[in-house]
Amino acid sequence: MRRFVLLVVGIIVLLLAGFIAYKYYFVFGRGVKAGELNFFVQKGYIFKTYEGRLIQTGYRSRQPGSIQSNEFEFSVVDERVAQKLMTCSGKLVELHYREYLGALPWRGFSPFIVDSIVSVTDPITNKREVPF
Repeated sequence: MRRFVLLVVGIIVLLLAGFIAYKYYFVFGRGVKAGELNFFVQKGYIFKTYEGRLIQTGYRSRQPGSIQSNEFEFSVVDERVAQKLMTCSGKLVELHYREYLGALPWRGFSPFIVDSIVSVTDPITNKREVPF
């Protein structure tokens, strides 16, 4: 009987570990988003994380005759990328991101984690900057 209980508990622990690994550490998708960096801040009570919002404009809308505005909320783990984004507010940026199925408190509030900057363009001068 004791061996059976240990076997069941072991299977449950393995299934739970597999679920957690899949939900929080499996990279579901990768991609690039472009738009105007609306804000980028560091916040949090216990875990200080970097959070930002990218405003993407588009022409497709559910209502005829209007322009759609999409928001892309993301988190940043890499300190070097975060410091560069701190200086890019109001600029047009292209960000490479990884999408997870769930968010972890020490990784940020969003399941979208930006890992690099593809390009930065100043909309006033139309000058493209090299990210690093």
